Amino acid sequence: MRFSTSLLMVFITVGSLSAQVSNTSNENKNNKSQDSIIPDKNSADNELKEIVVSASRKAEILDEVPSSVTLLSKKQIQQQLSISSNLSDILGATVPGLGFTTNRTQNLGQTLRGRRVLVMIDGIPQSTPLRDGAKDMRSLDPSVLDRVEVIKGATAIYGNGADGGLINYITKKPNPDKKISGTTEAGTAFSLIKPKETAGFFVSQLFTGKLNKFDYVVSGRYEETGLYRDAKGRVLSPEYGMNDLKNWNAFAKIGYDFNSNNRLELMYNYFESTQHTDYIAKAGVYGNFDSPTIGVKGQRPGEPEGTPYNHNASLSYTGENFIGKTDVNATLYFQDYLTLINYSDFFENNGQPATQSKKLGFRLNLNSPYELSSLVSGNITYGLDILSDITDTHLTDGRLVIPEMKMNNLAPYFQIKNMFGPDLVLKTGLRLENVNIDVPDYTTIGIRNYVNGTYVGGGVAVNGGALDFNALMFNAGLRYTKWNLFKPFVSFSQSFSVADLGLVLRAAKENTVNNTSIKAVTANNYEFGFSGAFEKLSYEGAVYYSTSKLGASYVYVDGNPQISRSPEKIYGFELSAKYRLHSKVDIGANYSFTEGKRELATQKVYLGGDRINPPKITAFTTFRPLEDWAIFLQMISTTGRDRFQPVNGAYTYGTGPIKSFTAFNLSSSYTFKEKSTIRFGIENLFNKDYYTVISQWQSNNMNYVKENGTRLTVSFAQSF
Repeated sequence: MRFSTSLLMVFITVGSLSAQVSNTSNENKNNKSQDSIIPDKNSADNELKEIVVSASRKAEILDEVPSSVTLLSKKQIQQQLSISSNLSDILGATVPGLGFTTNRTQNLGQTLRGRRVLVMIDGIPQSTPLRDGAKDMRSLDPSVLDRVEVIKGATAIYGNGADGGLINYITKKPNPDKKISGTTEAGTAFSLIKPKETAGFFVSQLFTGKLNKFDYVVSGRYEETGLYRDAKGRVLSPEYGMNDLKNWNAFAKIGYDFNSNNRLELMYNYFESTQHTDYIAKAGVYGNFDSPTIGVKGQRPGEPEGTPYNHNASLSYTGENFIGKTDVNATLYFQDYLTLINYSDFFENNGQPATQSKKLGFRLNLNSPYELSSLVSGNITYGLDILSDITDTHLTDGRLVIPEMKMNNLAPYFQIKNMFGPDLVLKTGLRLENVNIDVPDYTTIGIRNYVNGTYVGGGVAVNGGALDFNALMFNAGLRYTKWNLFKPFVSFSQSFSVADLGLVLRAAKENTVNNTSIKAVTANNYEFGFSGAFEKLSYEGAVYYSTSKLGASYVYVDGNPQISRSPEKIYGFELSAKYRLHSKVDIGANYSFTEGKRELATQKVYLGGDRINPPKITAFTTFRPLEDWAIFLQMISTTGRDRFQPVNGAYTYGTGPIKSFTAFNLSSSYTFKEKSTIRFGIENLFNKDYYTVISQWQSNNMNYVKENGTRLTVSFAQSF
């Protein structure tokens, strides 16, 4: 570490976490929910005044953030929740630059601007960078969310895994106006195409309030999804499927205000999602539109697939004016997570893989304001992140696939926000990553080669060892806010990640860890963007360019999965706009385009569909016939992507062409007697028959799965 002892001591006296800042009493007073509609004639400008906490680990208005940010409010989340309870669906339908939903329990390929995204719950990392199980988006139930903040592009603000940006799930805050209040909701969902066996149901209960200096939120939700069918009424494949899930979520947040400046808060969330079905997968014929993979009656081997448990807990202290005018936030957090995928012949002698990850972390964050003159002022945010992450993959019969990797991460950081007058914002910062990973001795298990059907790579005795990674990351951004019509920004930011170490270890051919091709990836993100408002119109856009000297793409060599380390370049743009067409009608749309290539010795080749999603077009209209009645219609579309030629008549992993499609969703809510609400939502309103994006680029028979046919959700909520 090339920092002096004195500087490190400064870092150690500092820091904390964005999501926790959102719980301070000041933000409770100032934070306004961003709706998907424009609430008044001046709201186009008001949207730029929204509070965001994840961009620089302190509360600041969106207007002053020199990077691309998407905020999802509680109302937007509820609109989408009335259509689907799958967070992969909700985010895919609302966040420009994020990949299309997979319609699975797994979010494989749902990248952000072509790179991996870091998912957090109130700042607690959910992603498993040591072994990417691609289930981090479905890490809690969306009913406990107050808002979602998506920061796009490589970010130096947070640590390992934020190559494409971050998604921060911010949980609900207490209602301070009553000693006790809450909501009870119950509903059902079922297919309108051959509804037999498709009916599911859900029930939830929320209590919240404030008693003297204590405040609280306590909620629980249980859901059974029933079967999912495609537009022809065929049962969708159960592998990674949303079929017959039993979902549990328990959430509690208790806060204590010592006084107006000091607060202690405890949060806990438990999430479980496992599949209990009488169906097995029957492979389709890839490329034949009328031969999808479907579910047929049968006994699934192994234990129920899914996430048997995901525990998250945090204890946070927030102090305003803790030392002078310096604010402090200290957060201790914990996560314990287990996920199971399907039993298969992928490993020699068959088996069912389980990935377990345990994280223990501490974040210390301080923020100090300064004023050099009437024209130059700002604040310094500085701190220290400490994280211990223990991850392994084993088979349920006890065999070890990937040994228990123990990662210790120490990262001091600081960010400076300068205001030059009222209109010019300059932000700069550094983060020093120090990562140590200990790997024990282990022996590899044979992996099936699907080209020739043999098992390869088994029986290699690998000597463990210690791996050390160090990286100094830099970010800088400039934004000019004088003109309401056009507020431009430019930014540069770096990210650091140890890309899926577990996959490298699983297929190790060397007898020592230090001889394997384990290298960290540093990504550089360059961006120019703008936002603006004019009367009833608000709009924003961004152009970005991302590079990395080392890649992290999955490729198949002779039928075996590997990670390509070739340099990568990714570029694209996003445009979005909202407009109040009438006092009762709002419309909006966005378009996002991403492309990327990796550089081989003799040529440049396109990145596969697991990294680059096709262009995404979404549009919506909100109609309010009455003050308490809203109707929301949404379109999701793509023009497709076709970048590869088949080899020997067949497409390989990631190279399958993606066909164009357009689908519509509808949701509506009506509130009567002020506290009673009826909601309904229709997914795939016109019963469009099409394949998911992931099923097309994966290009194999077993994963060739269609999207849901028309599906209805109806619920009733009573508040008190």
